Amino acid sequence: MGEEVSNKTQPELHHHHVVVDSVPPLQEKESDKPDPPNENVASPSPPPVQKVEDHPTEKETEDSVSKDAMLARVLTEKRLALIKAWEESEKTKAENRAYKKHSAVELWEDSKKASIEAELKKIEENLERKKAEYVEKMKNKVAEIHRLAEEKRAYVDAQKSEEFLEVEETAAKFRSRGVTPRKFFACFSA
Repeated sequence: MGEEVSNKTQPELHHHHVVVDSVPPLQEKESDKPDPPNENVASPSPPPVQKVEDHPTEKETEDSVSKDAMLARVLTEKRLALIKAWEESEKTKAENRAYKKHSAVELWEDSKKASIEAELKKIEENLERKKAEYVEKMKNKVAEIHRLAEEKRAYVDAQKSEEFLEVEETAAKFRSRGVTPRKFFACFSA
């Protein structure tokens, strides 16, 4: 009679083992949560011999189905939580990559603007220097023109003084001789 009990126990345990195999493979990978209803069956050690009735009652069957459904629901929720965590992680990574790229674009823009502004400042300084040189050149030309004009005035004044001297000398000669100049009377004679 003891053999019959052990023979009947083996198929019952095997039946529970089939239920464990029908659970998604995710359950076997997670060792951090123990599986209370199937703890003895899932372990690799041989199961202890228990006294089992010939026919399981309806309540035990409902309990095992309820436990299996609860386990399946817990596994599904856990899988969905892992998927949500992965999704959030990937979104955060994408956001960080986009932030880094935006920062790189801003740095590039700032460096290009600084380069252009430096070039513009250099051009403005160059133009100011050329303007100052041109103004100086024009002032020098004005000064040169004024100097030449003064020289010409002095030359004209010198010529006038020479002519005055010549005229005074000639007039003195005419006075000393008592002769009148012919050119002068030629204008008046008609």
